[in-house]
Amino acid sequence: MHRFADVEGALGRAADVEKAARARSGWYARYLWAFAAGQLILVPIAVLWHGFASAMAFGLVNTFLVTGLSVYAARQRVVRRGFGVKHGVVVGSWAIVFVLTVTLGNAVFANSPAFAAVAALGCALPLATGAWLEMRRSS
Repeated sequence: MHRFADVEGALGRAADVEKAARARSGWYARYLWAFAAGQLILVPIAVLWHGFASAMAFGLVNTFLVTGLSVYAARQRVVRRGFGVKHGVVVGSWAIVFVLTVTLGNAVFANSPAFAAVAALGCALPLATGAWLEMRRSS
């Protein structure tokens, strides 16, 4: 009977650890929402502005965004199983959309505010989708 109590206690502790991990893993959704919001600023800068001032503004905004998100992510204690693959897929899909957006924006749709607005939403979409899925998974 003592062995069953030990097993039951171990299973209870494991369930508590899993519950705590789920509760604390919501940080990744916040990370992705912030990254998606950053696209609403970065994409119009990349598509509409030209020259040295554009490069400097883009570089500064991007540096602050990436640095802030990296510090935030590094301070988190909980990373769920499969995080690397999920993050790779989300950021990889964002990168593909971003490169296509900047390439098309500068080659075909230069100085088009309508394209910049749609492109900003398009670049934010993979990140927002990842954040939404993470919010569903962590609750």
